[in-house]
Amino acid sequence: MQLVVARIGRAHGIKGEVTVEVRTDEPELRLAPGAVLATEPASAGPLTIETGRVHSGRLLLRFEGVRDRNAAEALRNTLLIAEIDPEELPEGEDEYYDHQLIDLDVVTEDGEQVGRITEISHLPTQDLFVVERPDGSEVLVPFVGEIVTEIDLEEQRAVIAPPPGLIDDRAEIASARDTGDEA
Repeated sequence: MQLVVARIGRAHGIKGEVTVEVRTDEPELRLAPGAVLATEPASAGPLTIETGRVHSGRLLLRFEGVRDRNAAEALRNTLLIAEIDPEELPEGEDEYYDHQLIDLDVVTEDGEQVGRITEISHLPTQDLFVVERPDGSEVLVPFVGEIVTEIDLEEQRAVIAPPPGLIDDRAEIASARDTGDEA
């Protein structure tokens, strides 16, 4: 199975280094020197990582055979793809690869069917499940412990405890004006 682990950004310096937008929780494993990665577009690779370092909070990589700024700039926006065993699990407990979560059934804690996960949206602050409901509409469910209470890969389901208004229109509106206290 193939996973996108990074996207190449702009060239850095004149010796062939590039910035990368990391798309894996395990960059030390997937983007280590010696790693051979497929690319999208395929014509850009495969690429073998020669060196890697962090500079001003960004990961910089140099690939074998890429020796100057022009060659590095030609790789801009290329996706780096790692081949992984589909049975492999992330190192951390309660961590999952996207392919493990796609197509899970989503149910509430009381067993109400919500839908099926069709996509994982990775945002800077948190990840979101894109859940397709039986009627074809979509609902976004934040992938946080307070809402997603259980992931059961054997049963192929995600159990959620949605706050009012997340999956229905039962939102509670709290306002100081509704207290009945009048001055």
